[in-house]
Amino acid sequence: MTAEWEGAHDLVLGIDPARDWHLAAAWAADEAHRRRLPLRLVLAVPPPHDTHHAHDTHHADDAHHADDTPRQTALRRAGADTLDEARGWVLDRNPEVKVTTELLAGSPAHVLVAQARHARLVVLGSRHLGRVAEFFSAGSTVIPVTAQAPCPVVVVGDAEHVTQQPPYVVAGFDGSAFATDALTFAFDEADRRGAALRVVCVRRQQMLMPDDERAAVQEQRTLLVEATAGPAQEFPDVRVTHEVLSGHPVEELARAAEHALAVVVGRRGHGGYTGMRLGSVAHGLLHRAHCPVITVPTG
Repeated sequence: MTAEWEGAHDLVLGIDPARDWHLAAAWAADEAHRRRLPLRLVLAVPPPHDTHHAHDTHHADDAHHADDTPRQTALRRAGADTLDEARGWVLDRNPEVKVTTELLAGSPAHVLVAQARHARLVVLGSRHLGRVAEFFSAGSTVIPVTAQAPCPVVVVGDAEHVTQQPPYVVAGFDGSAFATDALTFAFDEADRRGAALRVVCVRRQQMLMPDDERAAVQEQRTLLVEATAGPAQEFPDVRVTHEVLSGHPVEELARAAEHALAVVVGRRGHGGYTGMRLGSVAHGLLHRAHCPVITVPTG
C-alpha cells in the first residue's frame, strides 16, 4: 500500500528565526537535491496573544489588519528577512533546487502540521531541550509536529556523520507495522546515499539460561532477515546487516547511530498535541540521538 505522502511533490523546511536554522537547511537542501523535489521554506508568525491554540493558517501579509501592532509588524518583517536569507543560503548550497518561501500566520506547530498534509517530508531543527522543557516550551514544534504530521518528519539536532566510512543508516525494528513502514523508508534513504543499512532490534534484558538466550537472539535475527527480504530485493545495492542487541531501546539505538547519517524509526501517526502517542522510542531518540532522527508514520 502506498502512503498518501509518497505522492506529494515537495519537501517542507520549518524555519524558526529564534534559533540557528542552517543545520536543518543544509539537510533539507541536500535531500531535495537527492530526490529532485522542490523545497518549501515555511516560517510561522504567532498570533499576538496565543501561541498554542491558533488553528487558522493564512499568509501573514493577509492577516496584518487583525494583528496590526508594532510587534506583529516587526515579526513579519523579521520573518520575511529570515526567509529571504534562508532561500539565498539554500541556493548557494544547491543551485539546482527549486526553492519557494511562505510566511504564514498562526502557531508554528499548527502551521507546520497543516503544511505537512501536502509534503513528502517535513524537516525541523532541534534545540535538544530536555523532555520537560520541550514538552512545555511555548515555542516547541518538534514534539507536536512529529506526533501529528501525516508524513515523515526529520529532526536535525546534530549533523549527519558524512565522514564516517563506510557511511551507514540505522533502522530500528521491533516487528510492528510502524517499524515495517520505517524499514522501507530506511532502505530508500540508504540507497539514495550509497550507504549501508544497519537494521537493529533491541531486546529488553532478561534473566535467561545461556541456551534460551541464544535461541531468543536467533529468533529475533530470523525475524529481521524475513522483514528485510522484500525491501532488499527492491534495493539490491544496499548492503544490509542485522543486529540484535540487549538493553534499553533508546540507548542502544542512539549508540548504534552515534556515527550514522540518520536513524529511522516508525511512529503511530496522528497523536495528540503533546505527542503522548508518538511512542517512547521515537520520543526518546529525539532527545538522545546525535544524528538526524527520521520518524515515519505507518501507511
